[in-house]
Amino acid sequence: MHLYTIFKPLEMNILVTGCKGQLGTELQKIAARGTQHQWTFTDVDTLDICDKAAVERCFAENQIEACINCAAYTAVDKAEDEPALAERINAYAPQVLAETCLKHKALLIHVSTDYVFGGDANEPYKVDDAINPQSVYGKTKAEGERLIRESGCNHMIVRTAWLYSSVGKNFVKTMLMLGDTKDEINVVADQKGCPTWAYDLAVALVTLLNKNGKNEVHETFHFTNEGQITWHDFATAIMEIGGKRCKVNPITTDQYPTKAKRPAYSVLDLSKIKAYAGIVIPDWRDSLIKCIEEINSGLLRSSQ
Repeated sequence: MHLYTIFKPLEMNILVTGCKGQLGTELQKIAARGTQHQWTFTDVDTLDICDKAAVERCFAENQIEACINCAAYTAVDKAEDEPALAERINAYAPQVLAETCLKHKALLIHVSTDYVFGGDANEPYKVDDAINPQSVYGKTKAEGERLIRESGCNHMIVRTAWLYSSVGKNFVKTMLMLGDTKDEINVVADQKGCPTWAYDLAVALVTLLNKNGKNEVHETFHFTNEGQITWHDFATAIMEIGGKRCKVNPITTDQYPTKAKRPAYSVLDLSKIKAYAGIVIPDWRDSLIKCIEEINSGLLRSSQ
C-alpha cells in the first residue's frame, strides 16, 4: 500500500502524501534524522488520494493518526486548461482525506497557497482576511480549504507561497540554470511576495504537529520565510549568491503575459503561526543561501 515506512519509537502514526515533491522530500529528510513518530510516505504511484477505498485501507492498515497532505496540482497556467483535473486533486482529494481523518479521529495538516487571495492588498494578508482567488489554481485550492473545514475533521491548513528547494522544478533552480546559459534575462518587478524554502516549511509543519498532538484543532495559518521582495529581487539574489554573471532586467507583468493571473501582492502575515507554535522564522535570504549551498553540494557529488 505505501511507498515505505520509517520506523521510530512510536508516538503518532503519520501519513505523508505527495512525498516525492519538494515539501514531501524535506519531510522524509526530517523523519530519517529521527523523530518520535512512525511515518508512512506515499505518492501518486502508491496511493491515489482521490480513491476513497484506497485511502481508507491505508488509514486502517497503518493506523494513521495524522496526515500531512503535500499533494497538489501546482501547474498554475496549465490549470486554466485542465480545471477538472485541478479541482479533482486540489479540492476533491483533500475532501477524501478530511472525511477519512474524521472517521479515524485523525488530524489533517493541509498545505494551501497565497493564490486564494486577490493580490490587490497593500499590507500582509491575515489568515481571516477575505479570499478572492483569481485563477483556476487559486479557486481549486480555496475550494479544498472549504471542504476540509466543512468536513468537521481536526485540521490545520497552512498557506504558503513561492516554494523552492534543491529538488524538483522551481524558480531558484530555473534561475541558476539560466545563469549558466544566458547573459541576461527579464524578470517581473511588480509582483511582491515571500519566498519559502521547503525545508523551513517542513520544520514548521512538524512543529505544529508536535505542539497539537492529538488535541482538537480547527485552525488556519500562514507560513513563508521572513521578508517581502519582488520576483526581480529574488532572481537578482539567486544570481548573486549562486555566483552567476547573468544580468537580471526588471520588467512589468504586462510585458510577461501568462495564462493565469498572478497576484500583484501576496505577502502573508506570519504573526499567528509564530504566536501559536513559538516558531522563529528565518529570513528569506539566509534560507536561500543554505538552499543554494545544498544544490551546489549535490552537483559536486554527482560530478565526482
